[in-house]
Amino acid sequence: MSVVTKVILNADNELRYPSIGELESLQSYFTTSEERIDIVCILRDKQQDIIKLASKAIFQIHPEYIAPGGNAEGARKRSLCLRDYGWYLRLVTYGILAGEKESIEQVGVIGVKEMYNSLGVPIIGMIDSVECLKNASLEFLSDEQSYFAIPYFDFIIHGMSM
Repeated sequence: MSVVTKVILNADNELRYPSIGELESLQSYFTTSEERIDIVCILRDKQQDIIKLASKAIFQIHPEYIAPGGNAEGARKRSLCLRDYGWYLRLVTYGILAGEKESIEQVGVIGVKEMYNSLGVPIIGMIDSVECLKNASLEFLSDEQSYFAIPYFDFIIHGMSM
């Protein structure tokens, strides 16, 4: 749910106008809209480069994943891992655009541990993978842009860690 939608729904549920604080939070959100869009464009346009850097990093940390019998052994399994990278990167962009983490939680964190456990995918590897994805993404963002993006990656990492 976007910041705007959340403010409207909260006010409507309480049969009131948005408060000064809520309006100020919207004003802050709107002043960063262009920056948020720029970040999303960079992450979208650099997706393949980011995934390439992140996958190289994770397989250096966990070479056993690409070894015979590993979870990312062979082209098919490896492509499934990289597909998940793209999915997590998209989740981050959704959060950046919406200005909140709730959409990430609803779409990408709830039940993720159970899914990976049922597939035999080590959770620590997925946590490390998202950390690698974050670090690779930061290679393409300025310090100010990184300030916006990091909390969304960290939210996913934290959600997987719990």
